[in-house]
Amino acid sequence: MADTRPVHKGSCHCGAVKFTVKLTDELETARRCTCSMCSRRGAVAVSAELKDIDFTSGQDTLSCYTFGTGVAQHYFCSTCGIYTHHQRRSNPTQFGINLACLEGQTPFIDEVPVLDGKNHPRDQKGGAGTDGTYKGLEVGLLKFTGDKDRL
Repeated sequence: MADTRPVHKGSCHCGAVKFTVKLTDELETARRCTCSMCSRRGAVAVSAELKDIDFTSGQDTLSCYTFGTGVAQHYFCSTCGIYTHHQRRSNPTQFGINLACLEGQTPFIDEVPVLDGKNHPRDQKGGAGTDGTYKGLEVGLLKFTGDKDRL
């Protein structure tokens, strides 16, 4: 069966890092997280399998940051500093892709679930989801109520 998912083009701010990606379920996976890293960067992430991202340029420009358990790997352009994606601790077989880095997309979507990353069970030894099945506990919902025509 042919894979008919759309291919999205993405890049950092300066254009040094460019990639294409097929999302697992388009914007249905959009979410934010309350962990210390995500709450500071404020990005909306969408899901992609590791095999579904292809760097067309600048992969060597990416810097990686890890903390805590060291499972999640957060990637940034070393030139402009933009977070492009991260390998998830909730499911290390997936990347969270910064929605704002995808051409034709905006992080200002109607509703974005907020997941409890601050109290993530993978932070506990033998905690839930160490098998990659943890999907996150929704603790809120961000709603965009602005004028989308002005974005």
